[in-house]
Amino acid sequence: MAMILRFPLVAATLLMGGCVWVLLGAGQGPAAQSTATIYALAVAAYRAVSMLRDLFRGRWGIDLLAVTAIVSTLTVGEYVASLIIVLMLTGGDALEEFAHGRATHELRALLERAPRTAHRETPGNPVEEVPVGSVRSGDTLLVKPSEIVPVDGLLLSPAGTFDESSLTGESLPVEHGKGDTLMSGSVNGEEAVRMVASATAADSQYGRIVALVQEAAASRAPTVRLADRYAVPFTIFAFLLAGAAWYLSRDAERFAQVLVVATPCPLLIAAPVAFLGGTSRAAHSGIIIKNAGTLEQLARVKTAVFDKTGTLTRGRPALHALQVSPTAAQGMSADRILQLAASAEQSSSHVLATSVIDAARSRGLPLLPVSSASEHATQGVKAVCGSQTVVVGKAAFVDSATTGFEKADVASGQLGIHVGVDGRFAGTLIMSDPLRENAVATLAWLRRLGVRETMLLTGDTRSTASHIAAEAGITRVLADCLPADKVAAVAQLSDRPVMMVGDGVNDAPVLAASDVGIAMGAKGATAASESADVVIVLDDLSKVAAAVDIGRHTIHIARTSIWTGILLSVGLMAAAADGFVPAVAGALLQELVDLATILNALRALGPSRSEGAVLFQAPAYPEPPLARRGGL
Repeated sequence: MAMILRFPLVAATLLMGGCVWVLLGAGQGPAAQSTATIYALAVAAYRAVSMLRDLFRGRWGIDLLAVTAIVSTLTVGEYVASLIIVLMLTGGDALEEFAHGRATHELRALLERAPRTAHRETPGNPVEEVPVGSVRSGDTLLVKPSEIVPVDGLLLSPAGTFDESSLTGESLPVEHGKGDTLMSGSVNGEEAVRMVASATAADSQYGRIVALVQEAAASRAPTVRLADRYAVPFTIFAFLLAGAAWYLSRDAERFAQVLVVATPCPLLIAAPVAFLGGTSRAAHSGIIIKNAGTLEQLARVKTAVFDKTGTLTRGRPALHALQVSPTAAQGMSADRILQLAASAEQSSSHVLATSVIDAARSRGLPLLPVSSASEHATQGVKAVCGSQTVVVGKAAFVDSATTGFEKADVASGQLGIHVGVDGRFAGTLIMSDPLRENAVATLAWLRRLGVRETMLLTGDTRSTASHIAAEAGITRVLADCLPADKVAAVAQLSDRPVMMVGDGVNDAPVLAASDVGIAMGAKGATAASESADVVIVLDDLSKVAAAVDIGRHTIHIARTSIWTGILLSVGLMAAAADGFVPAVAGALLQELVDLATILNALRALGPSRSEGAVLFQAPAYPEPPLARRGGL
């Protein structure tokens, strides 16, 4: 029922075809012809009105030839052929819309995630929950653990830890002190904090992101359908040939005979079938392509722009190296330090605790039982693991509890987790966000597919961004970007179409503004997925290149199918113009042309020559051995 309501003309055409078939079976030929003629003329009139509206807007399409073909087939009595043309016309529209999967609710996820309430403090009254829209600059707010910061403001609490990755792209947790600026949309850590609002919800960072997505989505130019590009010359040629045949033969029937075999079914059905095949092939590979226009854009991409955190990198801090202090106790190996640190982190709620535990488990190090533990908010944890007392955390925290402390030198984009054992400084865990293993090969694949320029856009620091770009083989870098900066940078790129790949809320505006927005949706923000044209549902960067490859393959198949149909139709038109193809035979032959076109278009379901042939190289970030100082 839902499909009938969604595509009523297709359902009506099938019903009418069934009625005509029943009437013919009952020997009611005239009734069948009248029924088909009335219905086909009604559809032709409906499409003619739509065609005229498009003509007044300066848009030529395939409707003119379709309407003429319907009328001409009815004129020569080929009412069954006219019904087939109507079915191809309405069915082609339905297939195209189905292949599109039109996303009409781009902002839904953004609006659902946006803070709806805030906890406001007023002197002499308990904390009250109020709509976020009622918050005004100067209001004192309480932000509970793991709660989204409702509006921009200043931190009143002594310290707080916030996840700003969806806004700035920085994967590591950010620690703020009293008086620091907090951005709406960031996520509070495990401790409740107090803040003072500095802006309303509409004027805050998250509100500006929503506005940017709205503006970018509205500014997109409509995509011209592939078939429409061939419609005008094909229509002109068909009318000229039909007119010439009529003039030279002095037989008006020749005009109808030519137009019967000039029905635009190859144009109506070839591209939608190929697009449906391409989108199905992509979905099978974990790539959701939302509309047929995106397939065309993917096939022509010339510039690829990437976010860093969660896109080119894993988006989750991992152990990069471990420095063992020269003052560590005898026999205190790197593995032992990691084992003790991970055991202590079992009692910590810090966002990095999981990364330390995962590092120990990946090396097969069993976690020790913890007999007692105490966590110092935002500073670290102290625990008794087995028979040893372990402190893990910030430099100042570990320094105050150990002797021989020496702060490690960490590169930009890295973070040190210090470890002390039994009152002596043991070493430092160096955490970083590594490049994805297949990033280098993915970019190489894109270059082979015709992408001429690559760019990295990130909210991270310049030094970290440059390092990642160099590792991945990206030619241009723009760091320290806010969402508006990313939109402006993409708008200035001249080598188009531009493909943007991202995963966070901060990427939503630029994904909507780019010619093709691709969201790494497996772990990324829903807002990014809703704003994108393509969503990668698997955590695999290589699918970005696969999407471009599928786009190129699909458009190649669609064009081949269209040209196959056109050339075969032109051959039949020439024969009909010479009087060798009567109307009935022409209608039957045209159906064979349609069949050949459809079968060729279905090749889009299969892989391209290059798909699956790419061998990805070893990780661009080979994991360094755990070593004493000097062996990062």
